Amino acid sequence: MESKRVPVTREGLERLKAELAELREVRRPAIVASLAEARSHGDLRENAAYDAAKHDQAMNEKRISDLENLLRHAVVLEAEDRRTNGDAVSLGSTVVVEVEGDEERYTIVGAIEAKPSAGLISNESPVGRALLGKLAGQDAFVVTPRGQTKYTIKKIER
Repeated sequence: MESKRVPVTREGLERLKAELAELREVRRPAIVASLAEARSHGDLRENAAYDAAKHDQAMNEKRISDLENLLRHAVVLEAEDRRTNGDAVSLGSTVVVEVEGDEERYTIVGAIEAKPSAGLISNESPVGRALLGKLAGQDAFVVTPRGQTKYTIKKIER
């Protein structure tokens, strides 16, 4: 079975690599030290510190595995790859939109880079899908639980 290619910007790839290095080189040794400390307290059956450290270790190793898999399938989108439709919104574009009277700024990224609180929205999200391919001045409509929301594209940056 062939795995899905994962689109990612160069900046996103660097952030993922940095996170992986942090988990391997800083977090993993810290957890090992926590486990050793907890073991030194004796009986492991009722040792909450040991249980917490084992849980942290499992979560850390899972994230490492997930990142390694993502990086194996990552396809870096260079600036020239983003310009498939001239000045239209594409992966990697930063878009200034007006929505419900407010101006918002989003960067369209691959799903693995998405962090809506930082303005990084996935190309697979409803808003990302609606904006892709649109030009400055055009409207994009997104259906939400509250109804349809109109996004007017004010400016597109590369």
